[in-house]
Amino acid sequence: MISPLFDPIKLYYGLTGYAWFVRDWMKYKKHAPKEKIAGINLFPILDEKVTHTPFDAHYYYQEIWAMKQILKQKPNKHVDLASKYNFSGYLSLFLPVDFVDLRPTTARLPGLRVIRANILHLPYKSSSLSSLSSLHVIEHIGLGRYGDRIDPDGTKKAIKEMTRVVRPGGYIYLSLPVGEYRMCFNAHRIHTPEMIIKQFDRCKLVEFSVVDDEGKLHERADWRKYSRLHYGCGLFIFRKIRRVT
Repeated sequence: MISPLFDPIKLYYGLTGYAWFVRDWMKYKKHAPKEKIAGINLFPILDEKVTHTPFDAHYYYQEIWAMKQILKQKPNKHVDLASKYNFSGYLSLFLPVDFVDLRPTTARLPGLRVIRANILHLPYKSSSLSSLSSLHVIEHIGLGRYGDRIDPDGTKKAIKEMTRVVRPGGYIYLSLPVGEYRMCFNAHRIHTPEMIIKQFDRCKLVEFSVVDDEGKLHERADWRKYSRLHYGCGLFIFRKIRRVT
C-alpha cells in the first residue's frame, strides 16, 4: 500500500503526464486547425493511459457479493448502513431499501429511503430488522474522519448496535479490512477475522469470503487462513441467534 504522505505513482504521472498532454494537444490542433480551444477549457487528465482499467477490488467485489447474497434471501426490506451510496441505489431497484448515513446523499429514487443517523444510535427498535448491511464502514467509526466523535471503541459499539436492531434469524452482511491488527489513524482499523467473529457473539457466522492482498476474490473461504494479510477485505454473513450454543 502506498503511503498517503508520498505517492510516487502520482508524482510520476505529474512529472511526465504534462509532456504527452502537450504533445497530444499539438497533434489535435494540427488535425483540427479551425477548432478553437480556449486555454481556460483545458482539462488535463494525466493518469489514464494504462493497459488495464484500474478498479478498487474491495469495493467492486463486495457490492456484487452483497447484492447476490441479499437477493438470494429475498427480504421484504433491507437496511444499509453508510456503505458507498451507489450500492443502496442499485439494490433499491429490486426491493425497498433504507440508506442510513451520518452524511446522507441527496439522491432520490422510488425504492430508496435516505435517513440521517449515527450508526451508534440507529433509529430502529431492537430486534426489528431482518436484513442489514454495512460495507467498508465500521472500521472508521470513532476516528473522526467523517465528522463523528472520537471513540476508541467505535467499531465494537457499531457491532453491538447492529446486532441490537436485527431480529433473531435476521442476516447481517458485513465487510471491512482484514489482516494483522493495526490502527491506521485516522483512516481505518484492520482486524483479524477472528476478532470480528468474536465480537458478533450473539450471531452465527454463516459464510466468510475474502478479497486477498492481490485483489483476488475467494468465496466461501476458511477465515482462519487470512489473519496474516496486509490489507484484505473480509466479507462476513452473520445470522442472529437467541443465544450462543
